[in-house]
Amino acid sequence: MDALKPAVGWLLGGIVAIALGLAAKPLLPERIADIASVMLVSIGVGSLASGLIRWRLPALCEAAPTDLRRRYTREILLAMAAYMVMVVATVSVLRDGGPEGPLRALVALLPVPPIAFVLRAMVRYIRDADEMQQRIELEAVSIATALVALLYMSGGFLQAAKVIDLPAAAVMIWVFPLLCATYGVAKFLVMRRYQ
Repeated sequence: MDALKPAVGWLLGGIVAIALGLAAKPLLPERIADIASVMLVSIGVGSLASGLIRWRLPALCEAAPTDLRRRYTREILLAMAAYMVMVVATVSVLRDGGPEGPLRALVALLPVPPIAFVLRAMVRYIRDADEMQQRIELEAVSIATALVALLYMSGGFLQAAKVIDLPAAAVMIWVFPLLCATYGVAKFLVMRRYQ
């Protein structure tokens, strides 16, 4: 039961976010309902996954000192909250036509700075961890980067050969989330090797 305590907040948050995401469509204006619903359900699934990892694999989450983990969590949550706001703002403005020219490009890129802060938090976490944790992080990031690059390049070859036909914008937007998910799996496997 003690192992469940640190995970309860993540699990409950995930359930609430999924419920809000499912209820969002009828409650929100049509132009942002779809994106808000997808984002809330995505947050919920991510929170549930985080809670399950904290509960079932506590060593994966407790490898770094408490202060470092708290700072990292705070920085990531703030950056992701800003990212969600920027995505909703961007979709709302561009869906209705929006501005043209350079201003349109600026609006389209509004979600990028919060993701830069996510990357900054990751780099700070790795830089401030001990040498063993840095080694684990480096291996996990290397494996994830190699696998996602191989997948992306394979997709490019299949697209060029007209075997598949995927919208480029959708594929590009999913590279970073796929990299993060692959990194999580790779980190789990690398940590198991060092235990």
